[in-house]
Amino acid sequence: MGEKQSTDVVILDLRPVTTMADFFVIGSADSTRQLRAVVEAVEDRLREDAGIKPIAREGEPESGWLLLDYGTLMIHVFDPMRRAFYDLETLWGEAPLVARMA
Repeated sequence: MGEKQSTDVVILDLRPVTTMADFFVIGSADSTRQLRAVVEAVEDRLREDAGIKPIAREGEPESGWLLLDYGTLMIHVFDPMRRAFYDLETLWGEAPLVARMA
């Protein structure tokens, strides 16, 4: 696995359950360095391919969680411990699963 790859990526369709966002993308990264690399790669790719920038960026790699807020799309990248603690997949369990990539 490369440094810029997130693992266990899940995409949830929030439209049937809330108006706060349309989709959550949730992924894991095994280290601070990988967290930083994943988020930077996502930001670069969306800026280059879609011409969009995040409205907000929350968290720090050292905290084990980073959020990129694109308004209708929210991208969460966690270290495994924080992902298990926050358990967004269960919290938003009523949201339909769009995709899961190991």
